[in-house]
Amino acid sequence: MERDKNQANQVEITRILVEFLQVAITSIVFLKGVYPSGAFERRRYMNVVVQRALHPQLRDYIESTVVGLKPFIHQGLVDRVAVLFFNKENIPLERFIFKLQVNHSYGSNFQESDLEFSLRSFLTKLSVSESLTKALPRDCKWEITAYFRTLPQASMNKEAELWIPTDTKQWQQPPTITPIKSIDSEPMCLQLYLEHPSLSETTL
Repeated sequence: MERDKNQANQVEITRILVEFLQVAITSIVFLKGVYPSGAFERRRYMNVVVQRALHPQLRDYIESTVVGLKPFIHQGLVDRVAVLFFNKENIPLERFIFKLQVNHSYGSNFQESDLEFSLRSFLTKLSVSESLTKALPRDCKWEITAYFRTLPQASMNKEAELWIPTDTKQWQQPPTITPIKSIDSEPMCLQLYLEHPSLSETTL
């Protein structure tokens, strides 16, 4: 009985995290002004005012990508989920990084309200973090990228076949990191931070 409850809690924790990532990524895209403000609508999530994408293709891209990560997050394979903004040469200009660690041995004392309270603070912080970011060119592009601790075997998991290596170029120098928000508690550790190219990188 205790084992069944722990497994149910793990499933619920993963569900909440995936749902949160969908909302947070939408908030980041809205924050960066990649699309007109009319492409979004205000809604409440976890008692915080957030943005929801109105355009079906935009909404479906975010939802299908993050939901596609669900089995891998549950297995503990996902190390980071990133929202990358890059120029027409596929060189990254800015990266929002969610670094996550879910404790799958967490006991049965899981309280959904406690986790939601912690995640709510990320959404609040995101909404006022525009000053930490940099202006993007009008012709910029963006994508969602996942970094795996261990690559899943495509032959063993049909969801793994949906993921392809990114062709976005990598910075040659360590990036400049700006922390936005973090929690370090049960049942998960989560960090959100910004990465920008170093000064030496931008002058190359």
